[in-house]
Amino acid sequence: MKVLVTGAEGFIGRNLCVHLSERNHRVLRFVRGSSLDLLEDSVSRADAIIHLAGENRPEDPTAFETTNVGLTNVLCDLVSKYTKSIPIVFASSIQAELDNLYGSSKLAAEKKLINLDKKSDISLAIYRLPGVFGKWCKPNYNSVVATFCHNIANGLPIKINDATTKLMLVYVDDVVDSFVNFLSNPNTSTGPYFDIDNEYEISLGDLVDQIKSFKNVKESLAIDDVGTGITRALYSTYLSYLSMSEFSYQVPKYGDERGDFVEMLKTKSSGQFSYFTAHPGVTRGGHYHHTKTEKFLVVRGKARFKFKNIGRTRRYITS
Repeated sequence: MKVLVTGAEGFIGRNLCVHLSERNHRVLRFVRGSSLDLLEDSVSRADAIIHLAGENRPEDPTAFETTNVGLTNVLCDLVSKYTKSIPIVFASSIQAELDNLYGSSKLAAEKKLINLDKKSDISLAIYRLPGVFGKWCKPNYNSVVATFCHNIANGLPIKINDATTKLMLVYVDDVVDSFVNFLSNPNTSTGPYFDIDNEYEISLGDLVDQIKSFKNVKESLAIDDVGTGITRALYSTYLSYLSMSEFSYQVPKYGDERGDFVEMLKTKSSGQFSYFTAHPGVTRGGHYHHTKTEKFLVVRGKARFKFKNIGRTRRYITS
């Protein structure tokens, strides 16, 4: 499938283009500075359109109208000109519900596309996105998550006016997956408005605490539950702002005549990961736990494990 992506060099656009390429789609890129001739040629060849291009912090406020509304109008005219019966995804904003220049321009662009949908045989999906975060988002621009991750990762100060302020957030990979899934099944939807499945609410204070906990892993070796939900998404985002040198660090090692013991990682709910060495003929362990479970993996050499049933005298030996 040939997919036209407007705003292909933006934060969401860069992530989207990578995902589309991984799925063997051909990406037709329209970026800032591209000519309208290129846009027309791309529309004429496209099998689908994902419209991301827009202004959210222009130096000249008139750019809201000329870009957010004007470019969308041109795009609609071109789709009509080539009578394209194709799916179109539009990245709008929750600010379309607010009375400000940016929100009004997004609302006007939505109306252009809805009118096109009524007149043409297209499949339209409009996403009113809240704050989007993830890798490649520019700090100190339009994402507080990007700013906090960048500054905390690099030892820079952050500023919070009200720690109780609530944020509604979506992760860029979830956004991209939703866009691509719509392109795969555009005719099974009722539309035109869609939501991202995973939407997170978090306060500014909790956001900062969570990100700072990632930075503290080097010293504490304790990591949060980074396998699911917003913690997983924030951790992946935070890592993208680390310098290359920050990915390598020392862990404490404790040694005696028996060998060395090294803790590598501690978790809140699944114990810890560690390794130890034992010199030939050395016995280590010699203790038991009432509840704790330990699993051992021999990575080099040979070891004999002995287990004792403390309620009886018989020993069970495996090696």
